[in-house]
Amino acid sequence: MIRFVDEHRNRFCVEFICKTLNTHREGGFLSSRGYRQSKARGLSARALRDAALVEHLRDVHAENYGVYGVRKMCRVLRRQGIGIGRERTAWLMRSAGLSCKNKGGGTNHNAQTQGLGSSTRLGKSGI
Repeated sequence: MIRFVDEHRNRFCVEFICKTLNTHREGGFLSSRGYRQSKARGLSARALRDAALVEHLRDVHAENYGVYGVRKMCRVLRRQGIGIGRERTAWLMRSAGLSCKNKGGGTNHNAQTQGLGSSTRLGKSGI
């Protein structure tokens, strides 16, 4: 919701946005004071660690020609002494846009992909 306030604060004042969001949502949302405190607070310790890990993931991914997926990346990081699980590795790789290269990638030579229908193919049921 902080992002929403940031996007609309040039059109409306922060107090008006927070007041409107509080009336349309049960239990309240955010006060203008809370918004300003969250903006002044900066990034959390986890966000800073994640940013450092993403940079390390990019380096390891580039060193291995982009072929390592989540499982291998997780193993490499653990060998390097970084305690990280597979799910967190997957989440960080997704957020950084890293993925492994797919094997193969050849052309599919089925009759349907060449524009021929199933009735024109030869076979036991096609005759």
